[in-house]
Amino acid sequence: LPACLLLALLLLAPALAAPHERGLIFNLDVGELCMQSAQCKSGCCHRANGLSLARCAPKAAEFHECSPKSIYGVYYKCPCERGLSCDADKTIVGSITNSDFGVCKDPQE
Repeated sequence: LPACLLLALLLLAPALAAPHERGLIFNLDVGELCMQSAQCKSGCCHRANGLSLARCAPKAAEFHECSPKSIYGVYYKCPCERGLSCDADKTIVGSITNSDFGVCKDPQE
């Protein structure tokens, strides 16, 4: 039994030593296929339209179109970069009709 345990630890050591490297399911780079924003390093899983495949994309910069953060996990417009806010229609109608897009703005201005 100790030999099996030692062998298992030796096989798992490389996987445990590099938790921040890109994986098959999480920590995906921009351009890689995704199903949820939590999979992407950037935090945005983006699709161009309802028929396209979703891919990881960078978050929206200041003055770019954006979507407010949602529970769905896939966006038509990515949420804003850190420190910016998405000035958008945040009503329930906007989220249902997928028209709740806005523009990233600095809240300090």
